[in-house]
Amino acid sequence: MKIPKRLQPLVDDGLIDAVLSRLMSGKEADVFVVRCGEHIRCAKVYKDAAKRSFKKAAQYNEGRKVRNGRQARAMEKRSNYGRQQQEQMWQNAEVNALASLAAAGVRVPETFGCVDGVLLMELVTDGEGDVAPQLGEVTMSAEQAIEDHALMMHYIKLMLCAGIIHGDLSEFNVLVDDDGPVVIDLPQAVNAAANNSAQAMLARDINNMRRYYGSFAPALLHTQYAKEMWVLFKEGELTPNSILSGEFEDDGKHADVGSVLDEINAAMEEEYERRERIRDAGEGA
Repeated sequence: MKIPKRLQPLVDDGLIDAVLSRLMSGKEADVFVVRCGEHIRCAKVYKDAAKRSFKKAAQYNEGRKVRNGRQARAMEKRSNYGRQQQEQMWQNAEVNALASLAAAGVRVPETFGCVDGVLLMELVTDGEGDVAPQLGEVTMSAEQAIEDHALMMHYIKLMLCAGIIHGDLSEFNVLVDDDGPVVIDLPQAVNAAANNSAQAMLARDINNMRRYYGSFAPALLHTQYAKEMWVLFKEGELTPNSILSGEFEDDGKHADVGSVLDEINAAMEEEYERRERIRDAGEGA
C-alpha cells in the first residue's frame, strides 16, 4: 500500500521496511501492519490533539508528573511548546505503562520504540498467524469465561500494584490470542495514587470486564472485585500475591455519595461510548 505520510520518516530511517495494510482507524490513533526486517509488527500512529476525540483528557492527565519546570509552565499556559510537550507526555504514557505492566507480569504487546508520534510494537496474532480478535468479537463457554475473567482480575490487580489503572478497559481494549487475553491501548493510563478519579476509573474497568464475561457466566455479575481491590489498595495491603474472593461486605459506614455518583456517571458514559463503537464498527463493515 502507499506509505502514509506519518510513517515515511520511519521507512527512510530503516525502522520500517514496508507498510502492508491499515489495521484500524480509531478516534485516538491509526494502526498499520508493517514489516520490520523479518518481523511483522504494527505501527500505532497517534492523532494530533485537534483530531483526537478522547473525552476528558485532563481528567486522565491528572497526577502525571512533569519533572521539568519549564515544560510544566508551558503546558499550563498552553503555548505551542506546551502543547507539543502535552502530546509527548500523552504518547509516552502508553510506552511507560506498557513497559511497567510487562515488568509486573501483565500480558501486553511488546514495544520497539516510539518515534515522532509513532509507536512500533508487537502484532498480537492467533495460532493461524492472523490478527488476534478483540474480546468483544469472541464467544466462549461459561467455564472459559470464568477462567478468563479470573485472569483479567489478576492482571488488573497487578496493574494496581504497579500504581496504574487502565482507565478505558473494555472488550474493545483487550485482544484474545491462543494463550488468553492481552491488554492494549494505554495512552490514558491513570496514576492510581495521584488521580482523584482513580477509584471510579478502576471500578469502571473492572465492571466492564464483569459485564462482558458475565454475559457468558451470569454468576460473575454478582462479584465485587472493584470494591475489594480498592479497599486493600487504599490500606496498603494489596500485593501481587493477594488472594481475592470477589466478595465485599459493606462496613455500614455512610456511603461516599460523590464516589457513587462518579461511578454512575462513568458507567453511563462508558455505555454510550460502547454503543458508539458498536455502531461505528457496523458502519465500517
